[in-house]
Amino acid sequence: MTRIEVYDTTLRDGSQAEDVNFSVEDKLRITEKLDEFGVHYIEGGFPGANPKDAAYFRKARKLRLKNAVVVAFGSTHRAGVKVEDDGNIKSILAAETGIATIFGKSWDFHVRHALRISLEENLDIIHNTIHYLKERLDRVFFDAEHFYDGYKDNPEYALKCLLAARDAGADCLVLCDTNGGTLPGEIKKTTAEVKRALKTSLGIHAHNDSECGVANSVMAVQAGARHVQGTMNGLGERCGNANLCSIIPNLQLKLGYSCITAEQLNRLMETSRFVTEIANLRHFKRQPYVGESAFAHKGGIHVSAIAKRPETYEHIRPELVGNTRRVLISDLAGRSNVLRKAEEFGLHIEKDSPQLMEILATIKELENRGFQFEAAEASFELLMKKTLGLHRRFFDLIGFRVIVEKRKEGEEPLSEATIMVRVGGHIEHTAATGDGPVNALDNALRKAIEKFYPQLKSVKLLDYKVRVLAAGRGTSAKVRVLIESGDAEDRWNTVGVSENIIEASWQALVDSIEYKLLKEEE
Repeated sequence: MTRIEVYDTTLRDGSQAEDVNFSVEDKLRITEKLDEFGVHYIEGGFPGANPKDAAYFRKARKLRLKNAVVVAFGSTHRAGVKVEDDGNIKSILAAETGIATIFGKSWDFHVRHALRISLEENLDIIHNTIHYLKERLDRVFFDAEHFYDGYKDNPEYALKCLLAARDAGADCLVLCDTNGGTLPGEIKKTTAEVKRALKTSLGIHAHNDSECGVANSVMAVQAGARHVQGTMNGLGERCGNANLCSIIPNLQLKLGYSCITAEQLNRLMETSRFVTEIANLRHFKRQPYVGESAFAHKGGIHVSAIAKRPETYEHIRPELVGNTRRVLISDLAGRSNVLRKAEEFGLHIEKDSPQLMEILATIKELENRGFQFEAAEASFELLMKKTLGLHRRFFDLIGFRVIVEKRKEGEEPLSEATIMVRVGGHIEHTAATGDGPVNALDNALRKAIEKFYPQLKSVKLLDYKVRVLAAGRGTSAKVRVLIESGDAEDRWNTVGVSENIIEASWQALVDSIEYKLLKEEE
């Protein structure tokens, strides 16, 4: 099988999408999830663009990745500045990734009107940048920005830009449809012509402005590209980037290319939903392959047919991409997912056991209330352990009170929490302040129980996200709270749902502490 390099740009292109703002911790978590999923390259961002990306690259060096490598992204050196003196180039080298992707202009229109330099100077800039970095890094990729538009207007010059990068040592020439307006037939024709002319390694970087990002990527591969760039769920600027959640199964299941392993492909839906949750967005339920509705059946004729032969109304088996078949009148899906997660957690459940049916019923009830466990696996593991009788209570809440007081305009509000809990035969009654009501409640709970469970001193609350679930109900709407906690060894995520944001936060905080304490006992 022909191997395809999968290059994920979610952390860079995806972060440029409207309504998306990844923190450093978000980016590190997504990096680990993408590595687990099996992509080959993870573009981390512009190391010299802002403090957040610089911090990401520093922390990413400590990650123990098994499948992927982190890539630094940047532009060719500035006109009038020597490559060795350019701050962007220095930042790329300081990121210490060993691999860099450099974008440069390949459309003469941009060279003249955006850079305002001569066409020859642009060729020198491309060559000098790639050559300089190639001498200092293991691999350098060249993103030929606006290539398809440039090739349409001036094919000779667009090819010269590619030649300048190739001759300087670029490991792959990535043809970019930056404006996203090229149609599939033209992508395939142009890519094939470039392949014949240059006989070098080619890649594709497509945007989705004409709803052709996935189709254009597939066409480029069929024309000879072996390196595909895209984002999870198609996140990206304007209308987004080419969606890897569709590209990968299209190439692997439909056309026989090798992108990732079959086992990794089975994590596609899980990875897709993880990124959606971290981005604090609603998951698009009708998204191909990974949407909740992708294999959902409601019409009577459809339901009758798939009961006999699923392929009557399904183009692939949903299990191949980690999804499940759903019959909307009576939902029969979910067993395989629960059994797989139980295996991951080291729990044994018989496939026909009443405990499995109880877990499925509980999940159905909780999801109807707004819970989502894709990015809160610690809460899901606790749910399973409670059903299997493997959970124990470490403390009992007697009551808590949270006060937020603002004394005068222009000053930050003061938050204080008072809590009473029972630990064994002891009752603890204490109070604490914090940066906001949830932090105050967290501090008070820890203060009450840490002397009984000193291992909690190493646990930190790393991230906190709130999602309003029911639009149109204003401040009475249900909210979902997602909390990330961690210690020196691990990070875990928990969830809570309520009309009261403090109650939702309490649920997630308790799950976080119980997860840590149960793990310590194993």
